[in-house]
Amino acid sequence: MSAFDPSTESPIAHAIVAPDGSLSFADPALIALNQRAGGMRGAPLAVPQLATIARLARRLGIVVSRGVVVADDETDVDLWVRAQPDGENVRLTVSGWREIAAWRPVRASPDAQDAFLGSDTDWRWETDAALRLTFVTLDAGPKHGFDAFALLGQPLTAMFSLDTGSDGTLPILDSLARRRPMIAQPARLRSSGRAVTLTASVRNDASGDFAGFVGAARMVVDDVAVPAQTDTLSPTFTSGLDKALRIPLARIVANADSINAQADGPVQGDYADYAADIASAGRHLLELVDDLVDLQAVERPDFALAPEPIDLADVARRAAGLLSVRAANADITITRPAVDVRIAALGDFRRVLQILVNLVGNAVRYSPRGAQVVVTATRIDDHAVVVVADTGKGVAPEDQARIFEKFERVDPSEAGGNGLGLYIARRLARAMQGDLTVESAPGDGARFMLTLPADPARH
Repeated sequence: MSAFDPSTESPIAHAIVAPDGSLSFADPALIALNQRAGGMRGAPLAVPQLATIARLARRLGIVVSRGVVVADDETDVDLWVRAQPDGENVRLTVSGWREIAAWRPVRASPDAQDAFLGSDTDWRWETDAALRLTFVTLDAGPKHGFDAFALLGQPLTAMFSLDTGSDGTLPILDSLARRRPMIAQPARLRSSGRAVTLTASVRNDASGDFAGFVGAARMVVDDVAVPAQTDTLSPTFTSGLDKALRIPLARIVANADSINAQADGPVQGDYADYAADIASAGRHLLELVDDLVDLQAVERPDFALAPEPIDLADVARRAAGLLSVRAANADITITRPAVDVRIAALGDFRRVLQILVNLVGNAVRYSPRGAQVVVTATRIDDHAVVVVADTGKGVAPEDQARIFEKFERVDPSEAGGNGLGLYIARRLARAMQGDLTVESAPGDGARFMLTLPADPARH
């Protein structure tokens, strides 16, 4: 007989998970579930599924929602869990509470095993709606040369290099567009170059919207490993992703913003908050799509930018202006070059603006409230230079090279981008015969320096 009684438990239970992983507050339903799992007051949360989601939400700094099945005595309980970072704590909202029959192992037929990738070389993976990995079978990592836990929170493409099928298409794009299972997506492990086949079912949230993939991977038998592809993305993948996701994502963001603003009439407060979360996640995914398209462009062997005369100080002022509203909302002041400062340089105007928006945006994101971000422009010998300086916590010497690599961030537990911005920015700067560097020390903020060739025809 299960200890869970749906007639007596609250249909929605709340809890607060402290930084040490313990429950600092919980409704009776969650306290009882935690105790039945062996948890004690003051000890870390004992329900692994809830503890993992809380830890992931804290690490990524975003809301994580997913369905889980929890073993509860002799039966299982199907739950929907929403974890929202709140300062150093994480707020859990658990709903559903549907009792289901406990899983029992059965001997599958060979056909059934093949149908769901049943060999002993297979492992499971899951993503959220932004295609970030939220689960990877931990024991698969050592066998196949990757750190499963380190991949959590990274894009799916950080683990797999996706290839086109025999018809020249990517099954993942059809699955995303049509919200149907992904069948036989060819891919390679980035850690080893070994070929794998991916399948996945689509997970929907409580409102029926796309919430991610639940997938499996299977090593391709008799495949010959190729060098791990850690620095390229399939052009077909990025162009297809752009076309498949940009319009529906823009619609999702627009509709969520409309609900949050209550443009069509008042709605319940928590629904307005959920709409804001959806819009924020949609914008993040749109930024990821943009970054992936840029990434594919800058990594082409023939990628080049045609230099043209630009006023680097003017571009710096424009970048600061584009971030002024975000800075004001964060109580941060941006000091920009004076209007009479002119720095003649050679570069691509749009790409230079893209680099500086990234730098100023990062400075605003990582600066404390009430701080100042200083943007200066000058000429040093034959180079035009813009410096973006902040007073944040800085970058340790051992991290200063790493932050310019793909999918790398100083602190993945903080809310932020996807680890592509600085990599792309440096590639763009070097494509214009310039460079992007950083000077920093822990506790002393950071100074990012963009250098470009000065325009010899204008002084």
